[in-house]
Amino acid sequence: MTTSPPRRTAGHEELASYYGRPVIKPPSWSAQDIAGYFFLGGLAGAGSVLAAGAHLTGRGTTATALKVSSLAAVSLSAAALVHDLGRPSRFAHMLRVFKPTSPMSMGSWLLSGYGPAAGAAALTAVSGRLPRTGAAATTAAAVLGPALATYTAVLAADTAVPAWHGAHRELPYLFGASATAAAAGMALVAGPVHENAPARYACALAAVADGAASRAVERRLGSVAVTYREGRAGTLMRAARGLTGAGAAVALLLGPRSRPAAVGAGLALLAGSACTRFGVFAAGIASAEDPAHTVGPQREAAEQRSQRSQ
Repeated sequence: MTTSPPRRTAGHEELASYYGRPVIKPPSWSAQDIAGYFFLGGLAGAGSVLAAGAHLTGRGTTATALKVSSLAAVSLSAAALVHDLGRPSRFAHMLRVFKPTSPMSMGSWLLSGYGPAAGAAALTAVSGRLPRTGAAATTAAAVLGPALATYTAVLAADTAVPAWHGAHRELPYLFGASATAAAAGMALVAGPVHENAPARYACALAAVADGAASRAVERRLGSVAVTYREGRAGTLMRAARGLTGAGAAVALLLGPRSRPAAVGAGLALLAGSACTRFGVFAAGIASAEDPAHTVGPQREAAEQRSQRSQ
């Protein structure tokens, strides 16, 4: 009996698996549904935080636009999740259990609590009725928003996928920065120029944080970081950095004076955030399909433990 030739990855010794098959089973998630779910959930959650800030500072047009966009994003996010699950009843079944140690269980309850709050905030803002109810709903959505924007990183890192699990400490920060960039981009697109100062500052901070978090992810992953630099994931991550950086620069330089520039910067930020989520997803699939990315880190960890014990 023979096995297929060993596979080599950049900076890695030759590692083989039985017949060259993956050591772990790659996720069966659909990229369009789940990566889209990651992006839309981040846009909704971070958007609610910026909407609450705009509401408190009297930026009514921007606040209303962000509340409506957050409701639309979380609705589409839930639809993508249900589509991937195959049957709507499967989502309802996840609510039969409240398990704090399960990211999937907590995410289902988080989505169920956030959705009605975002809906009430948007409907009261558009109708102009029940302002106190609207303020309470806006606050509730803003409180739940950061968790909604980042819990999908915890969900992904809770798997055995090397490119996700290996960066379980840094991935939530990357998702949080990416979500902030998307929400700031939406505020630039939908809000008037005279109200966009907070969004411009937020996108600048998000761009810096996004770059720092991306580098931290790659440092943490070591040899597995190649999955974020090559192939489809590499293309998406480079596009994400370029779009986010360019969007932030244009927003800061031209956003205060030009409505077309603000809209263009906002669209670039939204596209950059989407590329980040799809890039992370693609890197995870690539790492799961290559046995070297599963065997290599385990061997490195075993060698480090052996050295420490000597």
